[in-house]
Amino acid sequence: MSAALDIQSLNVAIDSIPILRDVALTVPAGKMVGLIGRNGAGKTTLMRAIMGLLPSRAGRLAAAGADLTSLPPHRLARLGISYMPEDRRLIPSLTVEENVLLPAWANGIADGAKRLQWIYGLMPEVRDFRERRALQLSGGQQKLVALARALMPGNKLLLLDEPFEGVAPVLSRRLTEVIGGLRQEGLSVILSESDDTHSADLVDLVYRIERGVVTAGEMHHV
Repeated sequence: MSAALDIQSLNVAIDSIPILRDVALTVPAGKMVGLIGRNGAGKTTLMRAIMGLLPSRAGRLAAAGADLTSLPPHRLARLGISYMPEDRRLIPSLTVEENVLLPAWANGIADGAKRLQWIYGLMPEVRDFRERRALQLSGGQQKLVALARALMPGNKLLLLDEPFEGVAPVLSRRLTEVIGGLRQEGLSVILSESDDTHSADLVDLVYRIERGVVTAGEMHHV
């Protein structure tokens, strides 16, 4: 089975203190992988390293047929690779639609309008509040918009950092539906969570991370 993401011997140190140690992780094409670990275990650091936002050393760090170690972070969007940070990072004064389109404008994605309609098809509620400013949304609604924005460039590999954190149960269920549907869209996904409350029924394969060390867990419905 081909891999959407292949990591071997990835190390990250901050101020010469080792944070991630010899990480090996594979995301099979079209599959969903869980990354489970407590706060501070290294989940966000790993995602930021994959995206090139933190310096790292790796025996192999490849995705979408490209060697990521030789690419600047802004090039990943054009490969269809995207990252949804835990803290959403929407621009409050922009409308929902402007926030979603931002990666298309920033990365020169030519088919932004077409992708926007695809995203609205997946999440009709985002279309419904597209004219509202981001600051007018609840935390859970902002998570939906952050996911929509990540999908604008991320049509191959999506990194979701704690997507359910701080979300009310009703919106949490909706997020679960939307994320679960991404597999049918052919996306490969890494989903991090402090425990597998929400991700257990979504993922095909689980990795666990503790103190910067990643171990492969159980296979689910691969």
